[in-house]
Amino acid sequence: MKEMEEYIRTVTTKGQVTIPAEIRRLLEMEPGDKVVFRVRDDTVELQLTTMTLEDTFGAVIPRHQPEDFADLREIAIEEHAQKVVAEMKE
Repeated sequence: MKEMEEYIRTVTTKGQVTIPAEIRRLLEMEPGDKVVFRVRDDTVELQLTTMTLEDTFGAVIPRHQPEDFADLREIAIEEHAQKVVAEMKE
């Protein structure tokens, strides 16, 4: 069993951290790849992900089929207007 390795890096003022080359090689990362951060208790895991928009298609079941996009747009506009009015009253 391989011993645990640690890599210490500095967080920039923008909250960015460079992933060490050793880890990029291990995960076979390429420029433009996406990563996912998983938080479990007090541990953060980093994993390469191949999730795309196409992967998530159909993840949400529509309320009505076929969808009435004009109706959905009106609902969204009304909800936004209510939110703005509520914020103005504060």
